[in-house]
Amino acid sequence: MNAINPGFMQGRLSPLVDGKIQAFPSTCWQEEFGTAVDLGFDQMEWTLDHIGLMNNPLLSREGRSDIRRHSRRSGIKVTSVTMDCVMQAPFHKTKGALQHGLLEDFTAVVEACAAAKIKTLVFPLVDDGSLDSQQDEAELKKGLDIVLPVLTRNQMRIAFESDFAPDKLADFLSNYPEDIFGLTYDIGNSAASGFRPSDEFDAYGERIIHVHIKDRIKGGSTVPPGEGDACFEDVFRLLAETDYDGDYILQTARADDDDHAGVLKKYRDMAITWHDKARSETLASGSAI
Repeated sequence: MNAINPGFMQGRLSPLVDGKIQAFPSTCWQEEFGTAVDLGFDQMEWTLDHIGLMNNPLLSREGRSDIRRHSRRSGIKVTSVTMDCVMQAPFHKTKGALQHGLLEDFTAVVEACAAAKIKTLVFPLVDDGSLDSQQDEAELKKGLDIVLPVLTRNQMRIAFESDFAPDKLADFLSNYPEDIFGLTYDIGNSAASGFRPSDEFDAYGERIIHVHIKDRIKGGSTVPPGEGDACFEDVFRLLAETDYDGDYILQTARADDDDHAGVLKKYRDMAITWHDKARSETLASGSAI
């Protein structure tokens, strides 16, 4: 049985930025490395916002050097990046000069991730970035074709995060080669959409390369794990049955009392318990692929 130590979404160990549950912690990002290692973490998912994008340390050579220094000292690896920037300002929903500028930003992000040796790029096709038409899908494909050589050369992968229903998402994924493009399975978002985990895994389980752990109320917002409609035991069982061995990232609710470190450690321990139980039961039943 493979043990896990889930990583965390950058910012989850910092005070909220302008009241947002998720944002790049520009004033204290360095401190998260030390806090994380003290809590027993070894992995972080970087966060990129559209506002202030070019000031994010990941986007400059000096900044990447600073990130590497903190990573070496702490042992916290940055293995993935969530590109909220392309959700907040989606190039696939614009035209003309604006689209050109956003595509330049997107290309810069991918090249920066390649330079930082980050292998998984989470691409959120949700909220403002949702694909609402065939035109959106066509523009997305054109933009991704621009960066495909960089992805291929550096053995990087795009992990789409989508609000499509299972069958529609499977059809969408079929247009992209699986060696470069996969899926981020967001447990909370699926619960909020009312999707059945078994239907999702039947449709595209083999394309899941990344997992976000959080809980949401159906049709509602993020809540602490176990307080929403996510079926964690079912999801972890299905992941075990497909022999999933990719990353797990905590994208969980923030603490009401500002004890962000305390709740993140608690949620990490809950995820490990769900994972280990599912793996043990799957191995005992012989149902793993």
